[in-house]
Amino acid sequence: MTLGGALAAATARLAEAGIESARLEAELLLARACDDCARALLYAELDRDLTPEQEAAFDANVRRRVQREPLAYVLGEWGFRRLTLRTDRRALIPRPETEIVVERALEHIREQPDPDVLDVGTGTGAIALAIADEHAGARITAIDVSPDALALAEENRELTGVNGRVRLVEQDLTSGLGRARFDLVVSNPPYVEPDELATLQPEVRDWEPCIALVSRGATEAVARAATEALRPGGWLVLETAAGTGERIRGLLDELGYERVTITPDLAGRDRVVEGKWKS
Repeated sequence: MTLGGALAAATARLAEAGIESARLEAELLLARACDDCARALLYAELDRDLTPEQEAAFDANVRRRVQREPLAYVLGEWGFRRLTLRTDRRALIPRPETEIVVERALEHIREQPDPDVLDVGTGTGAIALAIADEHAGARITAIDVSPDALALAEENRELTGVNGRVRLVEQDLTSGLGRARFDLVVSNPPYVEPDELATLQPEVRDWEPCIALVSRGATEAVARAATEALRPGGWLVLETAAGTGERIRGLLDELGYERVTITPDLAGRDRVVEGKWKS
């Protein structure tokens, strides 16, 4: 089969499966099957035949995607800010919205030469590793209750070359976050309500780890625990569910945080709530 024929057939299969960006995803999957060649090069070689090995690899990955396995899991990697991270079912896929969390977190430690940072619920390690990558002096402790997620974060720590500045710890939020050691606490906690799970896209609902998606009260728990973990004048930066910004702002006000603000995502939805712990 030629590259052009394979691309057309896969695009049709993905579209029939309900995938909106079928053509783009077919191109990415085909580029991966062709030894990670650039997507642009595919169009210069549409008449070239796939090797049997390439055709088999492409078909296997298209079948996975037709079953609505997330593209990031099929590809096995995903971009996040300046990094490319390994991705699989052990942790949530890093999302563009969370890049805004990193941006806001960096803003609060930019002038500090060696800030101590705590990332609560690190998953792939995306937030912790991005902060370490973009702040040369930051020392990050990244915690997660899932040993599988921490194993994936360790693989990403090796890939990104920030060893020595990111410490991975298996820890449940219920055991607390320690006392007054951090200049910044940052978290993308699970914030899908249990009764909302069935409304999510199958890629999320059926494939991503439920423990990292669904919780009632996790955001509030992080905000409360951070009151003891933050040094005076330290910052809390939280990713929140769309439409909950004002409620979380009210909680931070009630807990004693100062200068509480809400930052929207690119779609204009509440996405990040942050506050400064009282000096």
